[in-house]
Amino acid sequence: QARLVESGGGLVQPGGSLKLSCATSGLTFSRYDMSWYRQAPGKKSELVAYISTTGGTTNYADSMRGRFTISRDNNKNVLYLQMDSLKPEDTAVYSCHASLAGWSGIVYWGQGTEVTVSS
Repeated sequence: QARLVESGGGLVQPGGSLKLSCATSGLTFSRYDMSWYRQAPGKKSELVAYISTTGGTTNYADSMRGRFTISRDNNKNVLYLQMDSLKPEDTAVYSCHASLAGWSGIVYWGQGTEVTVSS
């Protein structure tokens, strides 16, 4: 049974930083493309960042590019999201997503971790 568990969320002031982690188990982590999504209150879920199986390819939503950094450790089976220069509009529940590379429909989600950016 695949399991994704996010951690690292919390309350931070505007301009601050947080690093989210997504610990995985029950899957061959290195075979999965990984992403971070977020959902703000009353809004649709949106893609934050994507990283390929090897980490060789990353993509970011326009509003996060330059402020957020996605990375992964295939030895530890962990996905990360470093978030800098946080803004109040970054307040959301952040969830990690795993998609088996080359196989559509085999996906897993974490339960999410809440990030609140407020003074």
